[in-house]
Amino acid sequence: MSTPASPGPRTWFITGCSSGFGRAIAEAALQAGDRVVLTARDISRIESLAAVAPEQALAVALDVTKEDQIQAALEAAIAHFGPLDVVVNNAGYGLIGAIEECQPDQIRRCVETNLFGTLNVIRAVLPHLRTQRSGHIVNISAAAAISNYAGFGVYGAAKAAVEALSESLRAETAHLGLRVTLVEPGPFRTDFIGRSLEPVPQRLPDYDRTSGKFAQFLKVIDGKQPGDPARAAQAIVAMVHAGNPPFRMPLGRYVVKKLRDRAAEMTRLADEQESAAIAADFPTGG
Repeated sequence: MSTPASPGPRTWFITGCSSGFGRAIAEAALQAGDRVVLTARDISRIESLAAVAPEQALAVALDVTKEDQIQAALEAAIAHFGPLDVVVNNAGYGLIGAIEECQPDQIRRCVETNLFGTLNVIRAVLPHLRTQRSGHIVNISAAAAISNYAGFGVYGAAKAAVEALSESLRAETAHLGLRVTLVEPGPFRTDFIGRSLEPVPQRLPDYDRTSGKFAQFLKVIDGKQPGDPARAAQAIVAMVHAGNPPFRMPLGRYVVKKLRDRAAEMTRLADEQESAAIAADFPTGG
C-alpha cells in the first residue's frame, strides 16, 4: 500500500486544470483538505481556483509538450509544498476525423500532447518518487483505448499507447513503493466535445457513414452525457485516499459494459483461433 510522501494532507500535481476532469479533480482534492499544484498552459485560467484556497493551492503555467516547463513546474511545486504524493496526467485533447482526413500536423500535435506529454511528465517526476519510495501516478485514459471508434483513430491510438505505457510503468516501479492507476472514463458532461475536440479541416464524403456519423453523434450527445465530472473526481480522490488503488478504474456504466464486451470479444477470438495459433509453435518437445 502506498503512503503519502509527507505526513498530513496529500500533495497533488495535476496537469490540464483549466477545465474538465483536471479542474474537477483539483476541486475535489482541495475540498478533501489536500494540497494541489494546478497546472495549465494558460495560467490565467486557473488562478481564480488557486485563489479560493491560497494555502492549499499553487497555480503554475505548464505545457506538457515542453520538457523545460515540466522541470520548472516540478521544482516550483516541490519548493512550495515539499514531496509530491499524487501526479495526475490529465492534459490532453481529442482529434475527430477519419485517419485519411487527419492532417500530419494535427496527428503530431495530438500524439505529442496525449502520449508524449504524459510520458514527459512521468519521466520527469520518477526520480523524485523513486527516491522517496512512494507516490501514486494517475493517468487519464479514454473509452477509445478499450475499443476504438471510426473517427478517433489518432486520439484512441495515443490513449491506447498510454495504457500500454502504464502497464510497463506499473511493472517497473511497484517494488519501489509506487502505484499506478489508469482512469478510464466514459462519456462525461465536460467541455471535451465542445472545447477540446479538434476537427479535421476537410471531410471526405466517402467517410460520411463512418467517422462523419460518429462526429455528428458526438455533437448530439454534447451536454447530455450521463457522467457527472464532480462525482467522478470525488471517486478518484476517494480511491487515492483509500490506499491499495486499482490499476484500472473504470468510470461510468458505459465503460463497465464496454470492458465486459471487449473481454467477451477477446475470449471468443482466443477460442476461435486457438488451434491455428498453437500450430505456429514448435511441436511439443521439439
